Amino acid sequence: MSTNAAPNIVFILADDLGWADLGVYGQTDFETPHLDALAAQGVRFTQAYANSAVCSATRFALITGRYQYRLRGGLEEPLVRTAHKYGLPPEHPTLPSLLRDAGYATALIGKWHLGNLPTFGPLKSGYQHFFGNYGGAIDYFTHKPGVGPAVPRDLYEGEVPVERVGYYTQLLADEASAWIGRQSAEKPFFLSLHFTAPHWPWVGPEDEAVSRSLGDLFHYDGGNLQTYAKMVRSLDAAVGQVLQALQDQGLSENTLVVFTSDNGGERFSRTWPFTGQKTELLEGGIRVPTLLRWPAHLAPQVSEQVTISMDWLPTLLAAAGVPPDAAYPPDGENILPVLEGRAPVHERTLFWRYKSQQQRAARAGRWKYLKINENEFLFDVEDDTLERANLRHQQADVFQRLRQDWESWNAQFLPITDEVITHGLSPDIQADRYAPDLQRRGL
Repeated sequence: MSTNAAPNIVFILADDLGWADLGVYGQTDFETPHLDALAAQGVRFTQAYANSAVCSATRFALITGRYQYRLRGGLEEPLVRTAHKYGLPPEHPTLPSLLRDAGYATALIGKWHLGNLPTFGPLKSGYQHFFGNYGGAIDYFTHKPGVGPAVPRDLYEGEVPVERVGYYTQLLADEASAWIGRQSAEKPFFLSLHFTAPHWPWVGPEDEAVSRSLGDLFHYDGGNLQTYAKMVRSLDAAVGQVLQALQDQGLSENTLVVFTSDNGGERFSRTWPFTGQKTELLEGGIRVPTLLRWPAHLAPQVSEQVTISMDWLPTLLAAAGVPPDAAYPPDGENILPVLEGRAPVHERTLFWRYKSQQQRAARAGRWKYLKINENEFLFDVEDDTLERANLRHQQADVFQRLRQDWESWNAQFLPITDEVITHGLSPDIQADRYAPDLQRRGL
């Protein structure tokens, strides 16, 4: 079950997909047959995390293999109002630039959200082909980040605005399938396929009329469990189409496919047995469904290994036989030896911070330190998945150790200043949208 040829890599990123939104992770209200099949054919992770509880920050970590707090743009969480000013520096080595320099064809199809033109963009950071949106959320039919004739469309091919007709999830699947079909068998490829689904606005593939009726704030308008189900099923079908394109080209065996999410789910997603959601450092905001398939090299398995978004750069580079840039050593870890059975599952110590509610978290083994405003907790997340039993007094030594470990870790990175805190979305949106679960629990 091995090959010496460099694998093709398809990295599929969902947007705001909840922990239990796939059948294989516990969804019972609707089916996700293509992703469930992917899980059965490869590795299903049970302890995979996102680097942040929001999207752009995780994307900084994913593409650099490093904690996002090393870069000014990674502090914005999310990168909205200042995307013209802060972003991924073009000179910073990235997963696509390192693979490109090693001879891979590289493409990003879908969401970028790491800074806007003219200073930032995927073509400046290692991707040779780009089709998608530069910002965060766009309407699935108008492909605009808002409503009204004055709002420009955020849909580009390269750095040129383009117009397409259709539901965005399907457009991305079509573009990705076509791009795979154009690749030469003589050259390996790296495709980042970053969907916006199931991120708001809440419209399914048959809901164009709903799309036309949306108001100024996409996030508040419409939405229900039935619409969310249609959005996730559409995502599942899109992934199935791309996997079929690989099969049709005879590429499935030696193509390494990863599927994961940029953060936890939003208001309509299922996160059981966790609590919390996007923008929260509770498990539901940062633990994400994660699948990996590489038939030529890895046997199907369920992995208990703790992993995080920034692990993908060193892991995928190792699979391709490409070293990281020595001047920018990854904070992430190559997890291939664990998946190959050459190394045991082992404990990791991981850290998070988030400016809203002054949240901070650390995971070490079974223990998780969490702070929300002035409230501090210690949870045994292996035994207490709902994070209900605060053990900070019963396990005072562990609590103090993790609290100090977080402080020592945090001191290495750029600080969250008052300027950073005032950026992002408007205060009225933050008050309603950021941390509703924390408010319900009086935190």
